[in-house]
Amino acid sequence: MRLVTASYAISAIARMIPVKPKQVPGHRPRVPAVVWYSGSTVVALAAVACAFVFSPGTAPVAHPAPHVVAAPKPVRAGFHLGVFEPGETVSYQPVTTFATAVGREPDLVPYYSGWGEPFLTHFAETAYAHGAEPIVHIYPPAHGNLAAIAAGSGDRYLRSYAAQVRAFRHPVILSFAPEPNGTWYRWGWTRTPAATWVAAWRHLVTVFRAAGATNVSWLLTLNIGFEGSGPVPDYWPGASYVDWVGIDGYYISPRDTFGSRFLSTVQAVRKITDKPLVISETAVGPAAGQVRGISDLFAAIPRYRLTGLIWFDERQNGGIHHQDWRLEDDPQAVIEFRRKATAYGRPLPSARSGG
Repeated sequence: MRLVTASYAISAIARMIPVKPKQVPGHRPRVPAVVWYSGSTVVALAAVACAFVFSPGTAPVAHPAPHVVAAPKPVRAGFHLGVFEPGETVSYQPVTTFATAVGREPDLVPYYSGWGEPFLTHFAETAYAHGAEPIVHIYPPAHGNLAAIAAGSGDRYLRSYAAQVRAFRHPVILSFAPEPNGTWYRWGWTRTPAATWVAAWRHLVTVFRAAGATNVSWLLTLNIGFEGSGPVPDYWPGASYVDWVGIDGYYISPRDTFGSRFLSTVQAVRKITDKPLVISETAVGPAAGQVRGISDLFAAIPRYRLTGLIWFDERQNGGIHHQDWRLEDDPQAVIEFRRKATAYGRPLPSARSGG
């Protein structure tokens, strides 16, 4: 009961700290506005969390072995289609609306999680009932001190999270500190040494494995390369610590093709590993020509042996780097996407029962 209560308290505090919104490749974002909350509310929640988690009756948890490794998990055969929908963790309806539009139920559904937030078991159960596997992109704390995480400063939280994931019992894909070869996050290139990022990544994997969360697969999420981005090899944690590799990238102008946006990063990854490669966050903006871009994106799947793609289905409307990515806003784009997606099979499978 203490852990449950503390989990909700910590979650409430974490949700008061705004997570930096997803950025499009190469974009250097402005510092987000600070959201202020009642100091008494935050203090009260923190007091509840501390009272329950750090009370004298709380038994200490053993620190995990420093070098726990496990064999990478095999990735399911076939092409995997995913979608991110704003508000999906509150209501799954946007995902089912997307599925109806494209004629295929997504089998990968990512969400972005701030440090301190619990695993969203209810959302994971809903996704599982619809035949999808949740992907959680865990963001480091606001201070971005990965050296402290690598040294174990966040282990209490990580063990609690691992226990929640283990209790779910079904497959979960986790990613940590995404797009590290970009320059816009505090854990990214030029802002935190790549070796520190790798050490923190390995530590997370070690903690989860020591906690018995054997239902986790690990997704290394990179950004497409651009002038000034970090070298892909510098962010390779090692084959024992990665199950999937993902690349984030968008079509933002009429000149963009898969070759011009993604190919150099695909080639850099292939020189290191043959792990399954997924386009882990993508969309085609109206300025790029959505029908043309969608056709080009799907043509790359067999050409470059891609395991799948995940569409970022959100209206942003903030300039060339933040366009209206929502597929359903362009009827012709929906038709093209549906035609390409259903060509890879698995049209609208029956929802799973039980679990």
